[in-house]
Amino acid sequence: MDFPFLDIVFFAMLAVFLGLRLRNVLGRRTGTEKRQPDPFKPAEAAPPAADNVLKLPERDRKALETLAGEADTPIGRGIKAIKGADPGFEEAGFVGGARGAFEMIVTAFAKGDVQTLRPLLADGVFDNFKRAVDDRTGRGEILETTLVGITAAELIDADLAGSTAKVTIRFVSEQVNVTKAADGKVVDGDPVGAVAITDIWTFARDVRSSDPNWMLVETRAP
Repeated sequence: MDFPFLDIVFFAMLAVFLGLRLRNVLGRRTGTEKRQPDPFKPAEAAPPAADNVLKLPERDRKALETLAGEADTPIGRGIKAIKGADPGFEEAGFVGGARGAFEMIVTAFAKGDVQTLRPLLADGVFDNFKRAVDDRTGRGEILETTLVGITAAELIDADLAGSTAKVTIRFVSEQVNVTKAADGKVVDGDPVGAVAITDIWTFARDVRSSDPNWMLVETRAP
């Protein structure tokens, strides 16, 4: 005897079951998938594991170890003050985030991507970067930057003034920077030779704010 109605019910239930399984496996779109990642955003909590430890290059790690042994110095007291106001602050995590921010900012500046730069820079720094981008665009020039690598990111200053924490990092990077005219002719830089560049960047954050993001507030050369 045939039971077409029961067959229909069975296949309908099977379709619903498979649909739920696919949703659990593939997830659902939330509309936020393309948001620009925040390099300073703390990692989500995870069970302790050997591969969950932040790994810094040897030079950066040794610099932090040296810094840890100099607590009774202006920078040591500054870090202690920041930790007292923001218990979540951790030197190695900050340096790792600063490395990510440096790469994002250098790359976005070369591309003229002011939308990426905007949330990472304080107003004054953003205005300077945007002015440089606009001037370059107005001349019809293109900046091509290849960040070969960051050879060092050293924490050299820290301070807490009121509720504003400031941390300064000295970056040493290998870069290839070439500026080309609209016709493709090189007007500045070497397209094949990497140059060692030292930048000193200061990041700041209001420790009383619920916003965990740090912003670049000052750039200078040594």
